[in-house]
Amino acid sequence: MSTSVNKRENILQSALAFFAERGFDATTIPMIANDAKVGAGTIYRYFENKEVLVNTLFQHYVELFTNTLVEEYPSDHSLRDQFHHLFQGMVRFTNEHEHALYFIKTHNAAYFLDETSRKQFEKLLAILRNFLDQGREEEKIRDLPSTALIAIIFGGFLELHKLIRAGEIEASEELLEGVEESCWDAVRTHK
Repeated sequence: MSTSVNKRENILQSALAFFAERGFDATTIPMIANDAKVGAGTIYRYFENKEVLVNTLFQHYVELFTNTLVEEYPSDHSLRDQFHHLFQGMVRFTNEHEHALYFIKTHNAAYFLDETSRKQFEKLLAILRNFLDQGREEEKIRDLPSTALIAIIFGGFLELHKLIRAGEIEASEELLEGVEESCWDAVRTHK
């Protein structure tokens, strides 16, 4: 891998961690540069400004997350199997990109997102809304707004991930199965 590709990747990884942990406004280009072990001017060679950098990151990770969720989506399986696929997609994505899901969650309505970022996020939400709408039509998902149901699922998952990263609980297959079942119980109808 060339040095310029390594520098760009280091910048993106450092920026992702800072934006996820500190937020956009509290993160500065010098912080990112210091962590990426490049000069601040190097960042500006790759990205016109901090807004371009954060939009580049946002678009990249929303696209990766979307692809993770739609890859091999079991549309001809039961709603519960589809939920399992989506939940496991969140787990895989989070394991592969430690800060990315939290970054997406905390920046999805930000003032600095450009039109491309907003459209990509809307495509991601459409996947989840379609799943939930189908479940409501089948009367297997609670009759609540999609945004509320998405908040229930992602809120619980993100809090769990935060506890795992902090070392307060250990990620195990049994734990993840229990959390998945709890999230499913929270959004499914109970008849």
